[in-house]
Amino acid sequence: MEYMSQEGYDKLVAELHHMETVELPQVRDAIAEARDKGDLSENFEYHAAKREQGRLLSRIRFKQKVLANARVIDMSRLKGDSVQLLSKVEMTNVNNNAKMTYTIASPHEANLREGKISIKSPIAQALLGKKVGDVVEAHVPAGVVKLRIESIEI
Repeated sequence: MEYMSQEGYDKLVAELHHMETVELPQVRDAIAEARDKGDLSENFEYHAAKREQGRLLSRIRFKQKVLANARVIDMSRLKGDSVQLLSKVEMTNVNNNAKMTYTIASPHEANLREGKISIKSPIAQALLGKKVGDVVEAHVPAGVVKLRIESIEI
């Protein structure tokens, strides 16, 4: 089961719909066009279109499985007293006093540019269940990072 926000769920639904209604028909048209050019054994365009169709169908099946197992979290039932999925956490790196803010998101919604980190990331794992003022140690690839939780929002 995969927990996610309503926004993340809607985005996945839109991506799947786009792949099924726009991209897949384009690939099928490309296959039909390449097939009309003759000998399939030496037709590069045909083989490239078939590979693209396989890749696209694989992505579609993956998104369908994610959506089938998705559960949307009711934001009104979340409490802001400890770090959990969909919490926005402001923290300070104890070593260099750098402040950072991340939202703990499902792996399918994680996007560092938007400030969303996966709940499966080392930093999120270290933060889960902690409260404001707690200092946690996150084991990241660069070593161990000590973080102090400054605030938690839902």
